[in-house]
Amino acid sequence: MSEFSTGNKSYINSTHLLAFFYKWRKTVITVFILSAISSSVVAWMIPEKFKSTVILFPAPSVSISKSLMSQNSSPQSDLLQFGQEDDMERMLQVLNSEEIRETIVSKYKLSEHYGIENDNQFRRTLLRQEYDGNIQFKKTEYMSVKIEVLDRDPQMASNIANDIASLYDSSMVRMKRVRAIEAFKIIEREYTLTQNEIIAKEDSLHKLMQLGVNDYESQSERMNEALGKAIVEGKTAAAAELDQKLKTLSTYGSAYMSLRDDLYRMREQSNLLKDKYEQAKVDAQQNISEKFVVDRAFPAEKKSYPIRWIIVVVATLSSLILTLIAIVLIENIKKVQQLTSNT
Repeated sequence: MSEFSTGNKSYINSTHLLAFFYKWRKTVITVFILSAISSSVVAWMIPEKFKSTVILFPAPSVSISKSLMSQNSSPQSDLLQFGQEDDMERMLQVLNSEEIRETIVSKYKLSEHYGIENDNQFRRTLLRQEYDGNIQFKKTEYMSVKIEVLDRDPQMASNIANDIASLYDSSMVRMKRVRAIEAFKIIEREYTLTQNEIIAKEDSLHKLMQLGVNDYESQSERMNEALGKAIVEGKTAAAAELDQKLKTLSTYGSAYMSLRDDLYRMREQSNLLKDKYEQAKVDAQQNISEKFVVDRAFPAEKKSYPIRWIIVVVATLSSLILTLIAIVLIENIKKVQQLTSNT
């Protein structure tokens, strides 16, 4: 048996339930009708909004040059792979950035579109609330990101959703390019300095070669053999000439070897810098998309908000429940007052 209770005493049991409703039938019916009418009016006053959706997969955050030019690139650097969870979180962060928000607000004049006065002291707060309420970014279970835009104009909702997807690309490319250009300038400077040093050392080496120092080790060995042979054979003039050449080799030999070894080392370094230079140049000039578009937005044919019958049903049922609670409280108060007066 169901009962309505106050304190330790019970009132209105199930046998009186029909009588209870019959007693208050006019009130309940009146509340039902008024709630249904008022909620219907309110529901019809709410402006219709249309939803447009874009679904994106983030591209992997990898170096373009290493992926395309490196012979030892790993599977994780494949440009054709979808991004991982970190890439998805990064995409959500960029989509929620102030840069994209301000661009959309400015392009579509959302302050006027949402009816927010420019001289309103809470303009930015109200605009932010409207923006966040109508434009949302959600993760999906498939590691993609969904852009949902609600607006009274279906074409505008579609345009905003597609523009946000495009702005994600431009924002990511801009951020990466700034860093890539800085890296490219550093590599370019080092590569240019190395090339200039190589040219200077080659000029110095060329001057030594003009003095007759072409290959210090082999030349000194052959000249020493020839000098000994000339001395043994008594060729004084040849011996004197060879002795002079050996003195030249002795004078400039160490400089020759130092320049030669430096050039060998610097050419190897130059080759490495050249590879990095080419890679950095590709990264600085790259304009590849940072996303995979699964579904682009299109103007919705049917409204998505509000669902009026749900608003009417929920509002009416809520009113009835509150009314019944109020009636029960009134009945119980009356009972308590009667008991108090009797005692």
